[in-house]
Amino acid sequence: MNFDFSEEQKQIKDQARKFLSEKCSTKTVRALYNGAGGSDAALWRQIAEMGWMGTAIPEEFGGLGLGYLELCVVAEELGRALAPVPFSSTVYLFAEALIAAGSDEQKKRLLPKVASGELIGTFARAEGPGAVLPKTIRATLKGGKLSGTKTAVTDGMEADFAVVLARGSDDAGERGLQLALVDLKAKGVERRAIGSLDPSRPAADIAFEGANAEALGKLGEGWQNAERVLQHAAVLTAFEQVGGADVCLAMAKDYAMQRYAFGRPIASFQAIKHKLADMYVNNELARSNAYYGAWALSTGARELPLAAAAARVSATQAFDYAAKENIQTHGGIGFTWEADCHFYYKRSRQLGLALGPQRAWKDKLVGELERSNA
Repeated sequence: MNFDFSEEQKQIKDQARKFLSEKCSTKTVRALYNGAGGSDAALWRQIAEMGWMGTAIPEEFGGLGLGYLELCVVAEELGRALAPVPFSSTVYLFAEALIAAGSDEQKKRLLPKVASGELIGTFARAEGPGAVLPKTIRATLKGGKLSGTKTAVTDGMEADFAVVLARGSDDAGERGLQLALVDLKAKGVERRAIGSLDPSRPAADIAFEGANAEALGKLGEGWQNAERVLQHAAVLTAFEQVGGADVCLAMAKDYAMQRYAFGRPIASFQAIKHKLADMYVNNELARSNAYYGAWALSTGARELPLAAAAARVSATQAFDYAAKENIQTHGGIGFTWEADCHFYYKRSRQLGLALGPQRAWKDKLVGELERSNA
């Protein structure tokens, strides 16, 4: 098994890093924080011109057809740059749902618009706090009409379309669930912006009152399709988290080498050394799990559920720890608005909840380990 990316994939990674270092510095993120928040429309257009949205979309549907490994390296660079764009909602979730469950007509109609950056999408699952389970889904899809409310939908205010997990029959279990495709600008859809810890990735509550909607996939396959989409998104998001965690480690190390206390760099103090070492170990563990997930995703391996859960848990923990310890290493200045540390901490918290609570992914990981060892 090859545990590294190819030279071509590394070139894509280098080009993405160079582009984002020029077009998306922390000054870009800070400008959004100081303004009304939301995504950077200019950066979104430039990313679309680079063709990144279509990286894993098949050529027959307007994409580049490169594959998931190429999308993973792009995701890592977006995470390093804290890119304030609805990329994950549109590409990891919405587009993957279309690929997994959409008809040829739906794919031909919408995927080219995703690939060109013309369409912003999102994925709406949760209807309240806590883990999303089949029994918690109360939104209904009957007769082409969608009714119900979805909460904390990432990029919900900016999205043009949403894939919604709804109940298509009176069956209270998984067999009654179905994915629905809905135009968020149509009649019967009401959106309300809600507060977000990361203003560059805002969220919304979305209420559907008899809104026109299309079935996406077959009745009874909604939960299975949603889980498949989440597994793909978990791997891709893990790369974003690894990218962010690596930047936190570099920021902490650079500051510790430059900051003097008692006549010596604070990097020479044992307590700081331990922080940096722990950050490095966590980051490398997360990277190895992300690579495992990338392999499983790109090959369609049966280990994907296990690999996705492992990548999700380890990357979430690594980014959370690195973001917090970066602030601690910076000391008093790390807590100020003028320091950039808080941008990474807020993004780490946002990504940590974007696909469901950590405890739910830990349960999935334990369940997959039990099945693999049975």
